[in-house]
Amino acid sequence: MRNLPCQRVQCDEIWAFVGCKQKNVTAEKAEQAVCSDIWTWTAIDADTKLIPCWLIGQRDAIAARDFIEDLASRLANRVQLTTDGHKPYLTAVDRAFGEEIDYAQLVKIYGADVEGQKRYSPAQCIGTCTQAMSGSPNPEHISTSYVERSNLSIRMGTRRFTRLTNAFSKKVENHVAAVAPFLMYYNFGRKHQTLGTTPAVKAGIADHIWSIDEIVALADSN
Repeated sequence: MRNLPCQRVQCDEIWAFVGCKQKNVTAEKAEQAVCSDIWTWTAIDADTKLIPCWLIGQRDAIAARDFIEDLASRLANRVQLTTDGHKPYLTAVDRAFGEEIDYAQLVKIYGADVEGQKRYSPAQCIGTCTQAMSGSPNPEHISTSYVERSNLSIRMGTRRFTRLTNAFSKKVENHVAAVAPFLMYYNFGRKHQTLGTTPAVKAGIADHIWSIDEIVALADSN
């Protein structure tokens, strides 16, 4: 996907783990480097709901740089970008786009945990703070709502993200191999409820809704 006509892009990171959660990694497992928390970085076009790129890695500056540079290489024109307040985005966006972007961050403010719900429920969001970081982002479009909704689609559609089960990946390669076909299907084969067609058709990079057979055939050809 190249030369995409996106105008408003939102980015976020989705947590999962491979092997076991980071807090449960033993010295032996750490030496083997097969277990850890893992993050899926995604971008979404607010208008077409297309996910133009994604990256699986750590939630660090290196992953942020690679992810944002990949995103920048796929866009045909200047965009308005919104991310959360994760600090590595600042350097990554500046390096990839320079001054050719309208960039803002949206930071959520959370209240105290509700007693009895600390383990499985997130703290209540009591407000948000927005800040323009580069260019002149339109305040009306500073939002991460669409990318957060796509996070739900990924969690619901990809078993490896299901919490409180044993469905988590045991190898990073398996995790990547599960995410890739789902996002292919999301972009090209899954009719979006609001759009009435797929994000790829809406974005003008496909002329029809792909069937499962077409997607499988593409995988077989590679």
